Amino acid sequence: MMRSEKGFTMVEALIALAGFLVISTVCLSLARPVYQTAKREAFLNILKADFYYAQMYALSHQRESTIIFKETDNAYYAYDGFNGSTLIARNYPKEIKAVPGSMPLTVKFVANGNVNRFGSFFILTEGRRYRLTILIGRGKFYIAEE
Repeated sequence: MMRSEKGFTMVEALIALAGFLVISTVCLSLARPVYQTAKREAFLNILKADFYYAQMYALSHQRESTIIFKETDNAYYAYDGFNGSTLIARNYPKEIKAVPGSMPLTVKFVANGNVNRFGSFFILTEGRRYRLTILIGRGKFYIAEE
């Protein structure tokens, strides 16, 4: 009794493997821009959340809170204005730069949630430029791409 074994030849398996490698390489090369976009968007969302936190901290504790960007460390910090304790310490990627605009890289929320000065500064990242604008009045702010 003769049994016929069915399967793939070595050449067929190598062709299938080569096709898989080509598709994998294309997918990985397309993933880098997606990763960079996700990293940038995550930073901007966390930055907004930290600004809201510092503002709400000032309101709820009825004392100043200050956010300071340290360009040399690629980090920003939020401090309690009364005792100087650190509320937030956040590092950000080296590809992201914070640059002064019409105001320095320091934002102080006073006890009622307003800011002590208004204006804007810039966030530069991989060919994109964002303006963080702090409005006069109630301490509202927004981030917009230019």
